[in-house]
Amino acid sequence: MAVEGVKTAIGLMSGTSMDGVDAAVVNTDGERVFGFGPAQTLVYDGSFRDRLRAVLGVDPETGEESRAVAEELTLVHAETVGRLLGDNDLKADAIDVIGFHGHTVLHRPDKGVTRQIGDGARLARETGIPVVSDFRAADVAGGGQGAPLAPLYHAALARDLDKPLAVLNVGGVANVTWISPDGGIVAFDTGPGNALIDDWVRETEGQAMDTDGRLAHQGAVDEDALAQLLDDPYFARDYPKSLDRGAFDPVPVKGLSAADGAATLTAFTAAAVERAVHILPAPPDRWLVCGGGRRNPALMAALRGRLAARVEPVEMAGWPGDALEAQAFGYLAVRSLKGLPLSLPATTGVARPTTGGVLHQPDGAQG
Repeated sequence: MAVEGVKTAIGLMSGTSMDGVDAAVVNTDGERVFGFGPAQTLVYDGSFRDRLRAVLGVDPETGEESRAVAEELTLVHAETVGRLLGDNDLKADAIDVIGFHGHTVLHRPDKGVTRQIGDGARLARETGIPVVSDFRAADVAGGGQGAPLAPLYHAALARDLDKPLAVLNVGGVANVTWISPDGGIVAFDTGPGNALIDDWVRETEGQAMDTDGRLAHQGAVDEDALAQLLDDPYFARDYPKSLDRGAFDPVPVKGLSAADGAATLTAFTAAAVERAVHILPAPPDRWLVCGGGRRNPALMAALRGRLAARVEPVEMAGWPGDALEAQAFGYLAVRSLKGLPLSLPATTGVARPTTGGVLHQPDGAQG
């Protein structure tokens, strides 16, 4: 039986790891999740990934190359939506809305700046589906960090799970959602995720990532380098707080072997999560890990060695880990359509619960 107010949304995510575009279908009324649909990933080719990397840290409002990359990024997202629909015999008119995050190239919330490239109006025209984009700007304008935005989705999924519970998303940057037994939410970026590890492996081995944590497993943690990495004022700050992908300088591992550097940076990500526990309202009984980091056995082992609770991939809770962050932006798009908050004071530091997003219709109208 159909539930009133439930919409079918496609969420799109291009994360800080720059692997590609994730697309996923979710059925939701903006408060509860009623089902998951198909998901798809379109992997960026190396040349586009290099062009995308080149515009990180550049304000797209002043960078011409950023605008060219943004146009290409939008068309890649449109292609991903087309493949998702075509491969699953879905029609565009079966989708109520697309949540289009774009790609974050600059995040300086302390200066009131967050920039995601991607053209929501163009995506709506290309797909023939209404698009909600620009999810973060209203939060930053309201004094928030603009991140993380997935916590409300995590809480919706965790309605029936035992708590206190932590959901750890390990993308390029890592963030935690802590959920209390009464449903209260706290969220913040814990520190680095995969970004420093990926960059190190690319520089030293010419590979995109430390597949299966193999390089880290071969190395040993340099405790002096780890201590230097952890000697960053970010870790002493209370939440709310969020990070740019390039927030941490990996200079302490320069000069280490490729394997020891990978092991040390992997330990850094895990140790940063351990530091986060000390500022949570209470230690969680369980950690559910999503994002690409959950596929790195070396990182998962490091987390289990440092956290005094169960550490499991989100699949153990029945959640589709590869689709989760994309689904979150489909969920948030529906919340935006309904004028519901996308962020809360305890998740981003915004002054009050704040909605956001800009609606683009396929005919060019803007909501």
